[in-house]
Amino acid sequence: MTTDGEDSRRTLSPGTMIVIVGPSGAGKDTLMDYAAAQLSGRPGFHFTRRVITRSCDAGGENHDAVSLHEFNQLEDAGAFAVSWQAHGLKYGIPAAVYSHLEAGDVVIANGSRSALPHFGTAFSRLKVVNIVARPDVLARRLEQRGRESQDDILRRLERSSLAVAGDFDVTTVDNSGAIEDAGKTIMQVLQQSAGSSHP
Repeated sequence: MTTDGEDSRRTLSPGTMIVIVGPSGAGKDTLMDYAAAQLSGRPGFHFTRRVITRSCDAGGENHDAVSLHEFNQLEDAGAFAVSWQAHGLKYGIPAAVYSHLEAGDVVIANGSRSALPHFGTAFSRLKVVNIVARPDVLARRLEQRGRESQDDILRRLERSSLAVAGDFDVTTVDNSGAIEDAGKTIMQVLQQSAGSSHP
């Protein structure tokens, strides 16, 4: 769900949008926080906050919480570059990211594999970083959250795929081990993108 007028005007922006995707428990937020700390004070990188119809007290990522009514109003007003619905919630990437992309910056956003077609429409320079982990690692992390039983978690993991469908520029990062290992790969992707954003 994007605004066609914005899309047609913005597609040739020189900056690169990097969208981080992956299953629950893969450690997307942890890796994004790691990268943000490594790049603190460095110009040319912008980590955007999602707008979500979820309370700020719900845990997880640092996001801008709005009601469903507020979200729908923002969406109708063209306030999002990309918006989508998943797990009973609505998510939006603010259209303000376009100004960073027009300046040639690298913008990093927490996304969703199901929403990648929307990202592909909204941004011509798009890279996908797919965070994965071994099933036993995912199961352990999800069990620690206490939201599902171990049996439910294992059944869900058996049904799910860790692959990204579609014709996207994808880098897959295994975050089963130390955060520094996966973090090194993500930093390489971000720094290479910074170079390609300034031809």
